[in-house]
Amino acid sequence: MSGKRLADQAYSKIVEHITAERLKVGDRLPPEVRLAEMFGVSRTVIREALVRLTADGITDARRGAGTYVKNRPSDRLIAYTSMPKLSVALGTYEVRFVLEAEAARLAAKRRSSEDMIGIEEAFVELRTALLTGAPAHAEDMELHRRILLATANAAFLWAFNALADEIDQIMRAGVDISRTRPPDEVEAMINEHNAIVEAIRARDEDRAALAIHWHLSEGRKRVIS
Repeated sequence: MSGKRLADQAYSKIVEHITAERLKVGDRLPPEVRLAEMFGVSRTVIREALVRLTADGITDARRGAGTYVKNRPSDRLIAYTSMPKLSVALGTYEVRFVLEAEAARLAAKRRSSEDMIGIEEAFVELRTALLTGAPAHAEDMELHRRILLATANAAFLWAFNALADEIDQIMRAGVDISRTRPPDEVEAMINEHNAIVEAIRARDEDRAALAIHWHLSEGRKRVIS
């Protein structure tokens, strides 16, 4: 079995350990050598899994002091993605930070009037779905696809579609989790998307890239905290 596959499994097992042991935010994980023994893998595999967990905002590595729980992934997120696929699903955020920020920048620069109409219509449909309690993930996917189309570079949409299953799971979980919280969570989702649309409309390339990066950062926080 490849090292990457083992690291995925170790990632999931560490999250399972956090859940099973009811570890709280701020609790310390066992040291690397102990985790390696517990899961029957090398310390190198454990180290890679911990690096990814820290990148995803689940753990916090403190030099010379060990690794601590930073966030506990929502049970709803795990229900949508399944524990074995959690690392892959959350890992899409790192790709999307690069892919969609540049896509938003290019969309702001290149979008046609027809592209803008499509983006605005998709945003209205997403906002309506979010406010009426409809599932909303399909509308969310459509808005992001419309922005990618506005780049006039089909490779962006191809890359996004390669991750579509994992992104769809994350979007479903994000909407569901937000609806279990105060109304301002859904309002925040709407405002984040609106900021992206407004920046593209204004042809403000830097603001569009920053807006979508902020939205994705906030989205990741929603599903892991």
